[in-house]
Amino acid sequence: MEARGKRFPRQRQVLLLFVFLGGSLAGSESRRYYVDEEKEKGFLIANLVKDLGLTVGELAAREIQVVTNGNKYFQLNHETGDLILNEKLDREELCGPTEPCILHFQIILQDPLQIVTKELQVMDVNDHPPVFFENEMQLKILESTPPGTIIPLGNAEDVDVGRNGLQNYTLAPNSYFHVVTRSRRDGRKYPELVLDKALDREQQPELSLTLTALDGGSPPRSGTAQINILVLDINDNAPEFEQTLYEVQILENSPINSVIVTVSASDLDAGTFGTVSYAFFHPSEEILKTFHLNPITGAMHLVKYLNFEEINSYEIDIEAKDGGGLSGKSTVIVQVVDVNDNPPELSLSSVNSPIPENSGQTVVAVFSVSDLDSGDNGRVMCSIQNDLPFVLKPSVENFYTLMSEGPLDRESQAEYNITITVTDLGTPRLTTEHSITVLVSDVNDNAPAFTQASYTLLVRENNSPALHIGTISATDADAGTNAQVTYSLLPPHDPQLALASLVSINADNGQLFALRSLDYEALRAFEFGVRAADRGSPALSSQALVRVLVLDANDTPRSASVTLHVLLVDGFSQPYLALPEAAPAQAQADSLTVYLVIALAAVSSLFLLCVLLFVAARLCRRASAASLGVCSVPEGPFPGHLLDVSGTGTLSHSYQYEVCLRGGTGTSDFKFLKPIIPSFLAEGVERVSEANPSVRNSFEFN
Repeated sequence: MEARGKRFPRQRQVLLLFVFLGGSLAGSESRRYYVDEEKEKGFLIANLVKDLGLTVGELAAREIQVVTNGNKYFQLNHETGDLILNEKLDREELCGPTEPCILHFQIILQDPLQIVTKELQVMDVNDHPPVFFENEMQLKILESTPPGTIIPLGNAEDVDVGRNGLQNYTLAPNSYFHVVTRSRRDGRKYPELVLDKALDREQQPELSLTLTALDGGSPPRSGTAQINILVLDINDNAPEFEQTLYEVQILENSPINSVIVTVSASDLDAGTFGTVSYAFFHPSEEILKTFHLNPITGAMHLVKYLNFEEINSYEIDIEAKDGGGLSGKSTVIVQVVDVNDNPPELSLSSVNSPIPENSGQTVVAVFSVSDLDSGDNGRVMCSIQNDLPFVLKPSVENFYTLMSEGPLDRESQAEYNITITVTDLGTPRLTTEHSITVLVSDVNDNAPAFTQASYTLLVRENNSPALHIGTISATDADAGTNAQVTYSLLPPHDPQLALASLVSINADNGQLFALRSLDYEALRAFEFGVRAADRGSPALSSQALVRVLVLDANDTPRSASVTLHVLLVDGFSQPYLALPEAAPAQAQADSLTVYLVIALAAVSSLFLLCVLLFVAARLCRRASAASLGVCSVPEGPFPGHLLDVSGTGTLSHSYQYEVCLRGGTGTSDFKFLKPIIPSFLAEGVERVSEANPSVRNSFEFN
C-alpha cells in the first residue's frame, strides 16, 4: 500500500505570472516549447533572442525577465538569451494523470513594455512500469461456473501517460481462461478473466496463472501479478447488487461521518452461502483515506474532508461476498460538488511609488487575481474606492493595472491609501482586500507667494547704518528644494535712485537693512521691488512692492544754519556773485556743532558789519548816488569756512544766500536772494540781477 501511495502524483499546479506594466501594455500569442521530463539541469529549452526577434544587446536594455509563480523551473542567461532548465522535471509529480502537462510562464520586456505568454509542455518519458496493487490474487470459482463467465481482477496502474501508460493485459497460456482488457470512464484500463472451459474440481482443484500488464513505451515496460484460483464445490448463487452502478453527489464541505451512499446486495442461497458482506474491491490508498464501508450494512461514510480543487470525483468498486466465497461487484461514482470555500487571491507584481504630480495617466501597480473554486465560485471582480483619482483596467489574462486617471496635485494630497477589493461571484460571496500606499512626489509647479502684495516700512531719519528696517516673507506650497525661497532686490523704476546704496536684503530670510543713514529732508519716500524665487528646476518667482517712508526726527527743538555772503556794490547795475564750491557734507558731519556756532557768529558779525559799511558808504557817496553803480564782485568763491555742512543733527541742508548792496539813491536795499542747496550744485554758478533802482529799508526772501 505504501508503494502505491508514493506513485500517486500530486495534482497539477497552475503557474501564474505577475507582471509589471508600464506606460503601454502589449501581449503576444502563446508559443509552446517542449521538453522531455527527466532532462538534466542546464538543458537548453529555447533561445529567446531568436524567438523574440531581439538582439543580444537588447536583453539588458529591455530588462527581460521570466516570471513564474514562485517555482524556479527555468533560468534565463541574460548574456546569451538562452532559457535553460533550472532543475530536473518530473512530469508525474507536476501534472499527475493530466495530459498534456503544461507549465505556463510569461516573459516581460521593458521600454516598451511587452508581455509574451509562453507554455512549456513537459513530454512524458516511459520511466515507470505498470504496477499491480496486489502481487497475488486469490480467487474462488465454483466448478459449476459456465464458460463465458467474466471474473473481475485487480488492475495495475502506470503513472506514465499516453502511449507510455498502461495499454493492455495478457495472461500466460492455459486451458481454462483468457483475459480481456476493459477501459473505465476516466481512461484507466482493467482486466477481466473469462472462463473458456468448465472447471472440474476433481481433476484440478487449483490453478495458478500469471497476469501481465504492458505499457506502450518503446521498449515497453511491464508488471506481473500471480492469480491463484481455488475451484469450489457448488454454491449455486453469488450475491447480486440492486444496482450495478451508483452515482451520488456530495458537497465538498460535508462533515466527517456523513453517509454518502448505502449499497445493497442479496444472495438467494441459504445459511452461510446466503450471508453477504461488503468490502472495497482493490481500493486505492486515497479511497481508503477518504471513505469507510460498513461490511454489514453497506453504508459508506466520509472519514476525510473533501477538497473539490484537489479531487472532484471518485470511482469506487464494491464487492459483495457470501459465505461460500462467491461475490458480486458494483461501482459507486462520487461527484464532489464545489462550494465557495476559497477566497480570491491577489498577487501584487509591482508598485510604482512615488509618482510625480502633474504627470498624465501613470501605472501605479500591476497585479493578478485568481480563485481556486470553479464556476461562479471562481469568477472574480475587482474594484477600488470611488473617491480616488485612480482606475482599474483589465489586462491580459487575469492581470489588472491600477492607473492614475490624470495629473495629481501633491499640494492637495500627497498620499493615497488605495484598497483593492477582489470579490468572487459565489454564494456566499468571498472577498479579499489588499491596501497600497501611493506617495505623490513634488514637482516645482508653485511659485512663491508673498504674505502681502505690498509692504510699507517706516524708518526714522538719521538711522544707524545696517539697521534692520523690516522683513518680507514668501511661502512656497511645494516641498523640499522646490519650496526653499531666495530673496533679491529688483532694479528700481527710477534710474536716479541708488537703491544698492540704500537698502540690502538677506537672500535667505527676507530681512531688509538700511545701508546708510536716511535724511527726511533729502529723501522722504522711495519704492522698490523684491523678487522671491524658489530653488526648483526650473525656478519660479513672484514679486512684491516695498515702500519705505522716512519719518522726520522726533519733536525736539530744531535749528537751522545759514551762510550769508554780503557784497557791497555801487548800485545794482550788474550784480554778480560767484557761488562758492560746496564741500561734501558727509566729510564735515563730525564738526556740526562747531560749524553751527561759527556760522551763527559769522552771520551776526557780517550782518552788523554790512549795516555799518552800508551807512558809511551812503553818507560818503551821496553826491554821486544819482549815477547807477555796478557791484564789484570778488573773484572766486567764498572761503570754505563760510559753508555750513549737514551732519547727523536735525538740519538736513546748509543754505547760502547771495547779497548785493547798491548805493546811489536815498534809500538802502538789503536783499536776500534764493538759497543755494549744496547737493544740487552741479555745473557753473548762477547770476542774479536785481532791476529795482530804488532803495528800501526792507528784507526780501526768495
